Amino acid sequence: MLQFTFLGTSSGVPTLTRNVSGLAIHYCKSKDWILVDAGEGTQHRIQQAKLSLQHLKAICITHVHGDHCYGLMGLLASAGMNARKDPITLIAPKEIQQWFAVTCQFTELFLPYPIHFIDVNTLTNPFQLDEHISIDVHHLHHRVTSYAYGFKATQTQRKLNVDVLNQLKIPKGKLWGDLQQGQNIEWNGQSVLSQDVLIQNTQSVYAIVGGDNDQPELLSNACQDAALLIHETTYTQSILDKVGAGPMHSSAKMVAEFAESIQLPNLIATHLSARYHDAQGVQTIGNEIAQYYHGNFYIADDFDQYELNMHGELTPFRTGKPWEK
Repeated sequence: MLQFTFLGTSSGVPTLTRNVSGLAIHYCKSKDWILVDAGEGTQHRIQQAKLSLQHLKAICITHVHGDHCYGLMGLLASAGMNARKDPITLIAPKEIQQWFAVTCQFTELFLPYPIHFIDVNTLTNPFQLDEHISIDVHHLHHRVTSYAYGFKATQTQRKLNVDVLNQLKIPKGKLWGDLQQGQNIEWNGQSVLSQDVLIQNTQSVYAIVGGDNDQPELLSNACQDAALLIHETTYTQSILDKVGAGPMHSSAKMVAEFAESIQLPNLIATHLSARYHDAQGVQTIGNEIAQYYHGNFYIADDFDQYELNMHGELTPFRTGKPWEK
């Protein structure tokens, strides 16, 4: 299971209702979580969403543009001031590590916990963050090197084989509980291995979170296994035609046509231009997506939360600002 909390959904600059890019990902009902991008003001959004920096396991930065990373240094500093001791894995372009080193040098930033830095460009194989989740990367096309991150959550359910336990005449109670937890036991002078009495069912679900990108089709192969794509839809096509190709962003039409072409099950649109600052503007994005894509889609707003279950079904479970509840 993957849960997504949108901390920032605006492109380039914040608006009165939307912050710049930030996305929190929880997985497999763990307290640990992952942050994708950290635009300016992200730590305020983290506080408002009642997320704990103590449980922040990893940070993935898609590219070096400020609306995706200017909040990173303050966030790391705050984690240190909150007495964090556990390491944080930081997957990012190498320029982020250089920026971090200079910031530490010139601003007297001393962190009481280690940063495990991984240059995203060297990540050619999936990185196993822990037993429940792995992260891989996919190249995108933007004015600077940009990446999408793939998150694969894996969950194993253990069920006791009751028929075998009854044949062995092992009574219900603590011994069953030990076997359920993967422990071997002694019974009637014989060893009983948990693996011999357990039925294990392993499920996984895969989602892709893209950085800035003007060629959605670059994710064609990656999306073959994906139940969800989270991708920028900075403009409608008519606005993109006026703006031109220079900014190297995607329109809602481009993303929708791509999603339809690969029969993507679920799509969440984000990273909206500040010109779409009201419900009517957002609706124009939605109308364009609906015209070209017939799957399940949402347009994210700040603090919206979605759950992707192990069957690949996406549902919203909270919308609106926390202070409005």
